[in-house]
Formats: sequence, C-alpha cells, structure tokens
Amino acid sequence: MGCNGCSTDSGKPKGCRSNGGCGTGGCNKLNTFDWLSTMELHDPNEDKLVEVSFRNGAHKAFYRLVDILQAETGDDVVVESDGGYDIGRVSLKGALVPIQMKKKSVDPNSALRQVMRVANSNDIDRLDQAIGMNKGALVKSRAIAATLGIDMKIGDVDYRADMKKATFYYTAHGRVDFRELIRHYAKEFRVKIEMRQIGSRQESSRIGGLGSCGRELCCSTWLTDFKS
Repeated sequence: MGCNGCSTDSGKPKGCRSNGGCGTGGCNKLNTFDWLSTMELHDPNEDKLVEVSFRNGAHKAFYRLVDILQAETGDDVVVESDGGYDIGRVSLKGALVPIQMKKKSVDPNSALRQVMRVANSNDIDRLDQAIGMNKGALVKSRAIAATLGIDMKIGDVDYRADMKKATFYYTAHGRVDFRELIRHYAKEFRVKIEMRQIGSRQESSRIGGLGSCGRELCCSTWLTDFKS
C-alpha cells in the first residue's frame, strides 16, 4: 500500500514528487500505462471506408467496402462508377480515412459508391488497355477541335477502365460551347464523353514537367491547393 502522497485523483496518480523513490516500499513497480484510456474507442465501421487513388494519384475518391470484402492499402480494386466500373488503388484505410473525408467535406455516413472486388489479372489487363488508348485519343481530339475552330486546348484524356467513358480535360480562356465538339467526339470514339475544364496548374499536375529550379513540378508531386 502506498503512502498518502501517492494517492490518486480521478483514477490518475497524483505523485509524491520523490523523483521515483518510495519511502514505504508500498508502491507498485513496472506498471503498464494505459495509453488507450485517453483515446476514443475504435469504430469498426471505419474499416469499411477506403480512399482510392486513380491513375497514379491524378485523382482520389472515397468508397465503402462491401460486407465481406477485405482490401489492404496498395491493393488494386474494382469500384462502382457512373454506369459502369473503374479500377484504382487503395491509398488509405482505417481511422485516417474519416479525417481525410472531413478535410474534403465528405460525410462518412453519406451514400458512397462501393468497392466491388479486389482486381484480378484480367482487370489489370483491361485497365492497361484503356490507358493505352489515351494517347491516340488525345491526338485525334486535338485535331477535331482545331478543325471546328474551337479556341481550347485538350490537355489530357482519361479512359475509364471499362472503356465505356472518356474524360477530356481542357483549358480555355473563356466560356466554350462544345456541344458540336461532343457530337464529333461521340461519333469518333463511340463512348460516353465528359468535358472537364481545368486550370493551367491542374493541367501541369496531370501531365507533369520540370520547373525553373530543374526539379519536377510541385503541381505534379505534392501540391494540391491550386490557387488561381
């Protein structure tokens, strides 16, 4: 039994200030500090939330694992998408995901799309095939836009893994009427077309490059807050 100076207050030792010594020999030794006592209990639902990265981090989104599915950070997964599916890589899971969702103003209890399964070799082959179509589509899309005389620059093309949709990223100084362009694209590429306007720094983040310092652009490595 310890001396009065070693009494506790609200379950925590008050301490006798004897610098580790004990005058009575009644204090416990080799106590285990309960460092979890000051932390909130783990929410098992957090294990079902994952952050998925697409195209080597070109963009990220949050998903929910189906009930029996287990996926770890670094796993390639097949996820639900608008009218189809896409393939990405789990970049984060566990208790940190809700924190990231809060930073992005995403409600963890909202209706999230699901991770359907861990990708197999056939899925990866199909993803590689879709990625291989991007460069050719970029060349053709630029030529079509130039033929129509539209003042815009197609900076990047991203085919979805199921090859049912392609997103064309473009930069323009003003508002662009691309309804005629979309009709030509749909006829040429025979997929669902999405046009997405981005800024010059966002374009740099997608295609990469070297800065005046001689190093890879900050936009394409670590910078995420692109202020105009």
